[in-house]
Amino acid sequence: MQRRLSDYLLITLKGIAMGAADAVPGVSGGTIAFISGIYEELITTISNVNLSLFKTLKTSGFSAFWKAFNGNFLVALLLGIIVSFVSFMRLAKYLIEYHPVLIWSFFFGLIIASIYFVGKQINKWHLPTVLALIIGTVLAFYITTLPSSANNESPYFLFIAGAIAICAMILPGISGSFILLILGAYKTLSDAFHDFDLKRIALFAGGALVGLLSFSHVLKWLFKNYHNITLALLTGFIFGSLNKVWPWKLTDLVMEKTSGLVTPLSDITTLGNLTIYQQQLADFDSFKVISETSILPNMYSVQNNGLDPQLVPAVILMITGFLTIFILERIGKKVK
Repeated sequence: MQRRLSDYLLITLKGIAMGAADAVPGVSGGTIAFISGIYEELITTISNVNLSLFKTLKTSGFSAFWKAFNGNFLVALLLGIIVSFVSFMRLAKYLIEYHPVLIWSFFFGLIIASIYFVGKQINKWHLPTVLALIIGTVLAFYITTLPSSANNESPYFLFIAGAIAICAMILPGISGSFILLILGAYKTLSDAFHDFDLKRIALFAGGALVGLLSFSHVLKWLFKNYHNITLALLTGFIFGSLNKVWPWKLTDLVMEKTSGLVTPLSDITTLGNLTIYQQQLADFDSFKVISETSILPNMYSVQNNGLDPQLVPAVILMITGFLTIFILERIGKKVK
């Protein structure tokens, strides 16, 4: 397809949105790709990377290879993803630590809108699509309830984690960053980016490349043969992920990072949320959340000694998140 420079700039902007989403545990860059209208092209482009593509390079030259590779599209998209992911990971860390209710409210609104925009693309509802929706919802919800693992410092583990997480990153509704948290690789990776540890970054990227090339073929086949069922499954994934991004949380279990001891938060403080406790200590490194429960805003206030649940700004940010997806969907209609 013939694209202008302005089209590629829009694709880069979509990549920036995808990278920002993937940097936040609980939010999927795949959702952004789907809403912005580039998801199926992305999956098809990745799945077309095979030996025959490189034979084209040998027999027909670089120009034919680059066109078959859809290179301009990938470069424009990856540029946005990489720049955004690396830079936003630090910002996301700050926002999650100091403004958790507000940042999660924004992403909650974003995901609510995503459910509508992905679901409306299902052309026909029948028993298989309904079952796929239910299965996707239950599976995603279950994943959000899994406890986080202890941090794994092995650099070679990052290769395996990269292969697993990238599959989640390209699935709407399943957060690659949250999968990294469950695997115990999120902090190792974020530290690697922070310290510019090229060895660990390369190992993660290598695993991600292997996982991406493998899983994209599965997704391409599913879209080709079971389009509506696949869309219903993905809609379920997005719906089930709402539990993870619900802004008001009660922390159940925490782990002391030095000793590895897991204990109820209530044994440490009268506060009901670890982040609030960490803010008071100005220490975000000693403990990590192992499990937490979504609660209502009024209970959040009760559990945290009358702390303001920030309901009004939270609702405003939910609406902002919803409108962000609406804008992305409009842009997606312009560039496909």
